[in-house]
Amino acid sequence: MDINSTKKLNNGVEIPLLGLGVLFCKDNEETVNAVRWAIEAGYRHIDTAAAYGNEKSVGLGIRQSGIDRKKLFVTTKLALEDMDPGKQMKGFEKSLQSLQLDYVDLYLIHWPMPGKTRDCWKVFEEIYKSGRARAIGVSNFAENHFVELLRDAKIVPAVDQIELHPHLSQQKLMEYCKKLGVAVEAWSPLGGKDGTLFDDPVLKKIAKQHAKTVAQVIIRWELQRGIVTIPKSTHQARIIANADVYKFELPAEDMKAINDLDRDPMRHGRDPKDIEF
Repeated sequence: MDINSTKKLNNGVEIPLLGLGVLFCKDNEETVNAVRWAIEAGYRHIDTAAAYGNEKSVGLGIRQSGIDRKKLFVTTKLALEDMDPGKQMKGFEKSLQSLQLDYVDLYLIHWPMPGKTRDCWKVFEEIYKSGRARAIGVSNFAENHFVELLRDAKIVPAVDQIELHPHLSQQKLMEYCKKLGVAVEAWSPLGGKDGTLFDDPVLKKIAKQHAKTVAQVIIRWELQRGIVTIPKSTHQARIIANADVYKFELPAEDMKAINDLDRDPMRHGRDPKDIEF
C-alpha cells in the first residue's frame, strides 16, 4: 500500500484511498494552497462540495498544480437547496463551472432528503450516463435511506461518504454497504475540530510505539479497514504528514484496541437516522 493505492468501485472506476478534504475551508488562497500542496505531496484525490462554498478555490488549486486532469480524482456534492425538482441538473452544472472542469470523478447526494432523494437520484443517473460524472454515490446515508433509494434506482450508488473515526467506527453500516457493493468513505476521519481523539491515551500509546502522530495512526487504521479517507488540513506540513502512513502497519492487537474505542453515537455532525422519508 502507498499513496497511489486505490479501491475499485462497483462500476470499475478506481478511487484513491487517501484524499484531501476541504470541509470548513474558505473560498480563498488558503484553500488554493492546500489543494496545490496536496497534489505536490502526491495526493490524487480532492473532495469538496457545493455547500462548502470553496469549489472555485479547489479548481484554481488544481489548475495551479499543473497536474494532468486525467491523473486526478475530484469529488463534489449537490447542495441541499438544489435537490428540488428542476434544480438538480443546474446545481451540478454550477459545480462544474465553479471547478472549471468538464467532468467530476464522483458526484454525491450530500444528505438524504425526505421526498426528494429518489427523484434526485434519477437525475444523477442521467449525469452518469452522460459521462460528466465517472461515478455517482451518496453521503450520510443510513440503511433506511438505501432501502428507499434502491426501490426504483437503476444504478447502485458507488460510495457512501459518512462520518467515521475511532469514536464512531460504523462497523454495522460498513457491513451493510459491503453487501450492496458500496464503498465506504470517511468524512471527519480524525474526529472533527471538537473531538477528543488526539488526547486519547490508547491512541497516544500506539502512536508512541510506532513513532508516529495520533493523526497518522488514525489514518492508517482507516486505510487498513479499506476505508477511503479524506483528512482535512490547510497546513502544508500536516498535509504532508497525513500522507506519511505507508512505512508502518498496525498489527491486529492495535487494530482491535482502536476498534474498541467506538462510542457510537459519538457524532460531531447530524445523525442521518434522524432524517425520515
